[in-house]
Amino acid sequence: MRIGIDFDNTIAGFDDVFVATARAMGLVDTRYHGHKRALRDTIRGLPDGELAWQRLQGRVYGAGMASARLIDGVDAFLHRSRAAGEPVFIVSHKTEYGHHDPEAINLRQAALDWMTAHGFFRGDDNGYGLRLQNVFFEATRQKKLERIAALECTVFIDDLEEVLLDPAFPVGVTRVLFAESRNGIPPGVVHCRTWRQILEVVFDEPR
Repeated sequence: MRIGIDFDNTIAGFDDVFVATARAMGLVDTRYHGHKRALRDTIRGLPDGELAWQRLQGRVYGAGMASARLIDGVDAFLHRSRAAGEPVFIVSHKTEYGHHDPEAINLRQAALDWMTAHGFFRGDDNGYGLRLQNVFFEATRQKKLERIAALECTVFIDDLEEVLLDPAFPVGVTRVLFAESRNGIPPGVVHCRTWRQILEVVFDEPR
């Protein structure tokens, strides 16, 4: 196998960071609670909501990167992949700098720093043994899809349906959607709510 994985909201979880930052920016009430998708819809419904959402993303993926959490189950999956000798590639649609970020933080370097802090590139028993050369940041979705094809991934895991359903998504790659409960999952997409389910699907392990 050649396993490809998205980064934001697939490996690194930002729900709490998004809400805390949105509160600090005055975009939602201090009592607001909700996941990223619900928060996005709420902010986009505001006057100039799309601009506000872009500004929020710039802050979260830049200054807020250090506060992101490793999503539950990713560690077990990466350890299993390493033990099996299956190469893992991280392919992320991530520009170098965020939209409307006054601090002009390099988003790609912030993500690499986060991975380093979480042991992604460590070769000891507590690390995941990922090669730095196996991490790719692409400026557009099209470039991301081209990278998945060039790497000859046999499976790709992403939290966004629109990536997996893009007409340009490489043919023959197993498409795994990591997401909450969804209605009407299209044919050809494997829906997993947890990384434990993803591990079972990818490595064909019994539940």
